[in-house]
Amino acid sequence: MNQMTFLDKLSSTLLQHSDVELSNCLIVLPNKRAKVFLLESLKNHLEGTSFAPNISSIEDFIQDIAGLRSVDPVELLFEFYEVYLSVTEKIKQQSFEEFSTWAKTAIQDFNEIDRYLLGPAHVFSYLKDIEALKRWDLEAHNTTRLIDAHLEFWAKLPLYYESFYKHLKDKGIGYQGLIYREAVANLEKFTKSLTSQVYFAGFNALNQAEVKIFNYLAHENKAKIYWDIDEVFLKDSYHDAGLFIRRFRKEWKPFVNQDFEWIVNHFSETKNIEIIGTPKSIGQAKIVGTIIEKIQAENPKLEKTAVVLGDENLLLPVLYGLPESVEALNITMGYPSKNNPAQLLISKLFKLHINAKKRSEASYTFYYKEVLDVLNHPLVEPYCNAEEVVKIINNNNFTFFSNQKLFSLHEEKYPNSDNKFFELLFTRWDDSITNVLANLKEILLLIKSFLSTDDSEEKVTKAFLYSVFKIINKLTNYHETYNHIDSVTSLHAIYKQIIDLAEVSFEGEPLSGLQVMGVLESRVLDFENIIITSVNEGKFPAGKSQNSFIPYDVKKELGLPTFKEKDAIYCYHFYHLLLRAKNVWLLYNTDNEGIDAGEKSRFITQLEIEPQKNHMINSTIYNAVLPEKAHEPITIDKNDAILKRLHEIATDKGFSPSSLTNYIRNPLQFYMQRILRINEADEVEENIAVNTLGTIIHNALEELYEPYLNQFLALHHLEAMETRIEAVILKYFKQEYKEGEITKGKNLLAFEVAKRNVYNFLQLEKKSITDDGDAIKVLLLEASLNAEITIDSLPFPIKIAGKVDRIEERNGEIRIVDYKTGKVDGNSLKIVDFTDLTSDIKNEKIIQLLCYALMFENHELKQNKDVSAGIISFKNMKGGFLPFGLGKGKDSELLISKPILEDFKAELSKLILEIFNPDIPFKEKV
Repeated sequence: MNQMTFLDKLSSTLLQHSDVELSNCLIVLPNKRAKVFLLESLKNHLEGTSFAPNISSIEDFIQDIAGLRSVDPVELLFEFYEVYLSVTEKIKQQSFEEFSTWAKTAIQDFNEIDRYLLGPAHVFSYLKDIEALKRWDLEAHNTTRLIDAHLEFWAKLPLYYESFYKHLKDKGIGYQGLIYREAVANLEKFTKSLTSQVYFAGFNALNQAEVKIFNYLAHENKAKIYWDIDEVFLKDSYHDAGLFIRRFRKEWKPFVNQDFEWIVNHFSETKNIEIIGTPKSIGQAKIVGTIIEKIQAENPKLEKTAVVLGDENLLLPVLYGLPESVEALNITMGYPSKNNPAQLLISKLFKLHINAKKRSEASYTFYYKEVLDVLNHPLVEPYCNAEEVVKIINNNNFTFFSNQKLFSLHEEKYPNSDNKFFELLFTRWDDSITNVLANLKEILLLIKSFLSTDDSEEKVTKAFLYSVFKIINKLTNYHETYNHIDSVTSLHAIYKQIIDLAEVSFEGEPLSGLQVMGVLESRVLDFENIIITSVNEGKFPAGKSQNSFIPYDVKKELGLPTFKEKDAIYCYHFYHLLLRAKNVWLLYNTDNEGIDAGEKSRFITQLEIEPQKNHMINSTIYNAVLPEKAHEPITIDKNDAILKRLHEIATDKGFSPSSLTNYIRNPLQFYMQRILRINEADEVEENIAVNTLGTIIHNALEELYEPYLNQFLALHHLEAMETRIEAVILKYFKQEYKEGEITKGKNLLAFEVAKRNVYNFLQLEKKSITDDGDAIKVLLLEASLNAEITIDSLPFPIKIAGKVDRIEERNGEIRIVDYKTGKVDGNSLKIVDFTDLTSDIKNEKIIQLLCYALMFENHELKQNKDVSAGIISFKNMKGGFLPFGLGKGKDSELLISKPILEDFKAELSKLILEIFNPDIPFKEKV
């Protein structure tokens, strides 16, 4: 038999009261959430047809007594600013962004003072005296302007409070505390006109105004009160879950003409409690999904299951972690706006446009990262149709560009396309705040139009959009009414201040499927299966947050709630969730480092050290499964398609020296680049990359030397080249770096480095001619060479092909020169013999040089001349030409003879046979 919930018990009791018509009952609950569940419970207990009772949340009920309407925090802030301006001298008035930094806290304190019916003058004089006492040793003439302004603020708080209170009351609106205070003042009049029987059900902590209202109505026989407290918590004088109700039971006897109801005995019943610790919040989200799958195996519909999030930020990870088998889902909780995807998009747009205007009022210059941040945003990327624009920005190194340039790029790639969305995102923001807000609203509405009405994920996205749309709407109304926002920058500052006050509300079907809720939304409700996340200190309970002007000791003396009372409220909620549950999972973060770190909650510890006889508690720590090996190297077997592709390379374009050394470095990388032809994704090079700088220097040297090919270099040739260095370097910078910025920052330094490298190289050439008397004739530049190798075990010749930077004739010998912009040590080009030449990547430069020599062996320009090959390192220019050498020390052979090439071909053949061997897979080197 199913256990009776609190709402079932309440329904049964109400229907047994034959002296009161159900339709004449007014049931007051802690929140609106429980109303639907109570109606369902009443429907299940009714045997016939009946009019439903009036069911109200406590806040709505208090508003009815007071005759005032509650307004949201954003509107309150704007109203308060109007009052502030009206009572503050113009010379001392703060801008809205300055004002809002303290006004939110002030409203919160006004709220507490009123809810607990304290004398505001007394509280504020107390605070002023405390601030004055902090500076008791300062004579009047020793104070600073800042101290005077600070003390003046405390002196003016009563004026702000009184003016704000009167202003709101005159408009028939108020914050919660004001409405509570007015409700108490209007209580007698309200009670006389009250015709319904009131039932207060499921309350725990009450403020002073609520205490007065409950007591008065109960004393006048107009109300009955039904608590929901377990005997275990009530009897234990130290148990925080019963802190408030123990106090009410003791102190309310003179006021309440009914027995104390209800004390239940459910907590000590049989319960399965799983306490699960796992590192990081994302681990908890994964475990929630696993638990839901387990529950669904027994009850696919999940009506009696709830996920309660101790940390609201965990909502999205939990939703993404739920199994696909969860068909019905109801989310009842507020989600912080700072993590709202729609809010993040609006923030990115503010940043993009404000910075564009700062950079250049005339050209409205965008920064590429800010543009890509917008275009790659999940609410933009699927609907904007701008993939080709992103490619152009990346391929051409656009760093800074005007919005007109961006539109022309889009038009170029998508001619005649009417892309209103793209236009709205990047159209220049003028100084009209009305236009900016209208633009933002249109963007949000357009995104909404792209979303499906059936998809559950897109319904969540719509809730995010609606939350931000309401804020933009309020800003529009505020600006039209008061006109205090004078620039886009101040609009952004105000937006940042008020967005934190806006929570996302979700809609769903509350009576079916899985319930996902926050802690406060769980009040009065009971579930068989409860999963609670983030049961850590600082999350559940929330901890010692002090967002108030009123110090702790003053709060304690005045009877205002401190963190002690707030912890007791959390304690009641926690244990109430467990009260009628049969299966409980408590998840917490074991990681004690990082943003969401924290120790295990005291509530878990209390369960463990004060176990009930029928509680089966099991504690588990879940860690990520660590394999025996941190990484298993990827292995690709050679199938027919791969062997066919290798044959195609060998007989068509050929293997380049760099591709062969790439294979030695990592066969998997060779497979990716040469077999699959996968290249690295293009990204904007904000700063010149090393390989780009190398390409620029190579191209510049080629152009400078090209007019003097096949003639002996003279000093005046090199001097003519020197005069062209800057122009040629600039040309290739623009060619390689395209639209990138080269006139400032690191790129300007790179430009100067390229110039200096080419200049130093020419000085080395001049020194060779003047000091050493070298006769230098450049024969080839960036020459494409190739050679074929015949390998007995392969039925086709292997082509080796590549580009050589420079081949020259120097003093009658041929030199093959490879430029390196990095640092090369001459010793790295020396080898004793060819043993294991192709098995060690440290020999890659030697292999490249010998491949060049092999390709040049049968070239018509060789003409039986001696050949050497080497490197000129731009970071080791003093080393000059660094030649390949075979043998030990000074006796090493620097000329590349036919026997040396034959020995090299034998080693190269072994490497090529390995590449073609079907039994040797491409295996990742780690």
